Amino acid sequence: MNNPEEYKGLIELTLAGSREAYSELYEITIRDVYKSVHFLVREASDVDDVVQEIYIQVHRSLGQFDVNRSFRPWLMGVVMRQIHAYRRRRWTHLRITKKAEQVDQTMEYDFSNEVVDKISNHSLLASVDRLSYKLKQVVILHYLNEYAQEEIATILDIPLGTVKSRIHAALQKLRQKQKTNILIAGKVEDLHES
Repeated sequence: MNNPEEYKGLIELTLAGSREAYSELYEITIRDVYKSVHFLVREASDVDDVVQEIYIQVHRSLGQFDVNRSFRPWLMGVVMRQIHAYRRRRWTHLRITKKAEQVDQTMEYDFSNEVVDKISNHSLLASVDRLSYKLKQVVILHYLNEYAQEEIATILDIPLGTVKSRIHAALQKLRQKQKTNILIAGKVEDLHES
């Protein structure tokens, strides 16, 4: 659903106390929210918790939403702020944990990514996953969720020029990685032939 009037109606009903309206708002937005969180939160075990926090925050913040604005970019703004808060908490937790551990102990991370296995272009997604967080954010919002650059600027609360430069930088890095992979594959093939 992309009709502002339908969102507006559901928001008004939710603010009036309708659980059914909020449930419908959840149902029509969960797919985009979940995709974004899944790609931006490394720990698969934390994705559901972050999504839950997002919808709690959305419910709390609906009263401040300006119904004259577009709802989806506003929602993605909440999503990005909650992901940022999660990352900040996670980083603080990791720092405390590292300080508490002995120097020779290492932390184990779970980098499994179930969605990558379901999508055909594994190498491209792996390359996107290796981008810095700021570059990965704009790639996911622009190419996965199909937001316009202006909407991304609003969602992330950054200048439009910054969005454009991040998309450009991300694409350059992805092209560079693809060229490197092709060169390596060619050299390996040459070695097998000799």
